[in-house]
Amino acid sequence: MIRIHLRSIVLGTLLVAALGGFHMQGSAAQTTASPAAPGVPAAVPDAPAAAQVAPDALMQISWEVRNRFRLFREERDFLLHTDSARGHSILESEQAMELLSEGRGWARNAVNRLCIDLTGRVSEPCTRDNVRESYLTPTEHPVTVRLTGTVPVGATCAWSFDDGDGPRQSTLDCAEPINFRARYGRATVATVDVSSGAEAPQRLTTEIKVRDVFIAGLGDSIASGEGNPDRQIALSDEGFCFRSYLGSASAQYYRPSRAGYKGGRACEAPDTLQVWQRQSALWFNSACHRSLYSYQTRTALALAVRYPHIAVTYLPLACTGATIADGLFGAQRARECPPAKSGAACQGTVDAQLAELREALNAAKRRRPDRRLDLVLLSIGANDINFSGLVADVIVDTATERVLFRRTGVIGSVNDSRAAMARDLPQGFGRLREALKPLVGDMSHVVFVSYANPTLTDGGTPCAGGRAGFDIHPSFNANPQRLASVSNYVQNEFLPQLKALALCEGGVLCRDPSGDRMTFVDAHQAAFADHGFCARAANDPEFDRECFSAKGDSFNPDIVTAAAQPMVCDRSPGEYRAYLPRARWIRDANDSYFAAMTYPQGLPAASQPTDIHDATWGVLSAVYGGAVHPTAEGHAAMADAALPAAASVLQLDAAEPEAPTAPVLTAPDTR
Repeated sequence: MIRIHLRSIVLGTLLVAALGGFHMQGSAAQTTASPAAPGVPAAVPDAPAAAQVAPDALMQISWEVRNRFRLFREERDFLLHTDSARGHSILESEQAMELLSEGRGWARNAVNRLCIDLTGRVSEPCTRDNVRESYLTPTEHPVTVRLTGTVPVGATCAWSFDDGDGPRQSTLDCAEPINFRARYGRATVATVDVSSGAEAPQRLTTEIKVRDVFIAGLGDSIASGEGNPDRQIALSDEGFCFRSYLGSASAQYYRPSRAGYKGGRACEAPDTLQVWQRQSALWFNSACHRSLYSYQTRTALALAVRYPHIAVTYLPLACTGATIADGLFGAQRARECPPAKSGAACQGTVDAQLAELREALNAAKRRRPDRRLDLVLLSIGANDINFSGLVADVIVDTATERVLFRRTGVIGSVNDSRAAMARDLPQGFGRLREALKPLVGDMSHVVFVSYANPTLTDGGTPCAGGRAGFDIHPSFNANPQRLASVSNYVQNEFLPQLKALALCEGGVLCRDPSGDRMTFVDAHQAAFADHGFCARAANDPEFDRECFSAKGDSFNPDIVTAAAQPMVCDRSPGEYRAYLPRARWIRDANDSYFAAMTYPQGLPAASQPTDIHDATWGVLSAVYGGAVHPTAEGHAAMADAALPAAASVLQLDAAEPEAPTAPVLTAPDTR
C-alpha cells in the first residue's frame, strides 16, 4: 500500500502559492561630491551630463537633477545606470551590467541602500547623499549646473541663483560645475556672467524648475519582479536531502545545499528553520518578493535616467501571488520572511496594495495638499484565472503527485480558467477601475503592462516540453500536449481578453468607455516569442550548457553519491550566475532553485512543511523563487516597452526637447 507522506495534503495550498503569479510581462527592447548645505551653491566634481552638447555649440546653461531616482540613497547606484544607458536600451544596459558584475547582478549591493526598508516601509525622512529628505514630499532637489558649448579656456563665471528670496552668488572657473539645492515647486532663475580676457562679459540666463514625478507600482509577481532576488542564493557543492511523496526510505533525492549551511543535510538529520534561513537569497522585500530588477522599477528608473530635469519618487507595492480581490483590495499571504537574527515570528500576511497606496497619498497630502499621484504601473489578472494551476498541470507529470495535486486543487484546467476569465475577471477589473479613479484621476495614467506568453520560442512556436530545465524535481516533466494547450489558450484567449478589459473594447462594458481606458502596453510580446523558458543558444552561460542537461538528467540519481556530489557535471553549483545574458528570458524550475531556493516561511504554521527535508519543501524549493517568470533581461525588455508609454502619459518629451535652443548671449548691464 502506498503511504502518502505526512502533511502532503497541504501541498495544494502551498503549491498554489508557489506558482501563484506565474505571470509574464514583457517589453520590446528600446532603445560624487558631497552636496552643499541647503541653499548654498558649491563647486562639485564633474559628473556625466544627461544631455551631450557639441563642443562647437554656442554657450548655454545646462542643468540636471542629481541622483534623481529617489529610491536610491546613494548617487553611485544611480550613476551606474546613467553610465550604462548612454545610447542603449534598457535591455542592452542590463546585459552590459550583467557582464560587468560577472553575473552576480548590479542590485546585490544597492538593495541595502534604499529609502524603503526590507519590510516595505518607506523611510521618512530618508538620508540621501548625507542630506535628510522627506521621501514622499521632498522640499528641494539637488541640482548640478554647468556651462556647456564653446567655453573660452580660463573663463570666469559669476553665477547667481534666485528663487524669489534673493540671489545666491558664487564665482568659479567656468570649467567647474556648480551644485545647489533647488526648492520644490519654485522656479530658480540661474544667471551667469562669463568673463574672458579683455572682451566684455556675456550673460546667459535660464530657469530651473524640478518636476517631481510620483509613480506607484501595483500588481502581482510579474510586477514585483519574482524570479530575480536582488542577491541570489549561494549554493554549495554538497547535496541536501529531500523526501518524495512515497514514504519509503528509498524515496529520497539530493540537490545542491545552501552554501554556509552547517546543519543536517541528510533526511534523517533535520535541523531548525532558523539555521537554514541564515543563508537565504535577499529581496528588497521578501514578503512580496519585490526586486529591483522588476519591469516596474526599471521603468521608473529609466524615466529618471532619460529625463534630467525630473526627479522620480517611486513607491513599489506589487506582490507575488496577488489577485484583484486578495492583494489589491484585501490582504494576502506573504511569500517568505527575511532572515531574522532575533528569531522573531514571521508575519504571515501583507496589507492590501490599494490601502497602502491610499495611506501613502494621504500622508503626502497632509504635508503638501497639492501632492498627487502621477502614474500607476499595473499588471494583474493571471492569478485571478488560476494560471498557476495551468502551469502545475503542465509540469507535474508523475501519477502519484498528479492524483494528490488534483485532489487538493493545485492542478487546474483550461476550462476552469476560461470560466473564471469570463465570470470573475470583468467584474474585478470594473471594481479596480472605480478604486483607482480617486487616486490617479485620469485613467490613462494607469499603464497596464500585459503578460507575455512564457512558453514560446522560434518566433512563436510553443516549447516542445520535456524534463530539460525542470529536472530539479523528480516529478516534473513539461508534458508536450498539455503545454501546447495552455500556450494556445494564453495566446489566443487570455492575452486578448486582458487587452479588451484594459481598453474597454471587445464587448467589455465600462461606465465611460472613453474615460475609463487605461494605457495598454503589449509591444514586448513579439520579443518574448523567441525567448521562452525552453530557448537555448550556443552563447548561453557555460555553466548552463555543461550542467543543465537537454535530456533532463542533470542530477545524480544515486543518493549515496549525490550526498557529496548532487550534479552530474564536474562543476560547482556555486558557479551558476542568475544575472548573465541568456537566450531564455523566462526562469525554468532549475533557474528558480539555483537563483532563489525559497522556503515558504511566510505561510501559516498549519501549512508549513514538517521539517526542512519535507516532500512539500522539495517541490516548493523548485518553484517558489520564480519558475516561469521573466529573468532580469525579460524585465528589462518589458521596461523598454513600458517606457515610451509612461513618458507619453507624463508628457515628458514635450517638456524636455532633445535639442534645446541655446540662450541669447547679451552683455550685462553695467550702468
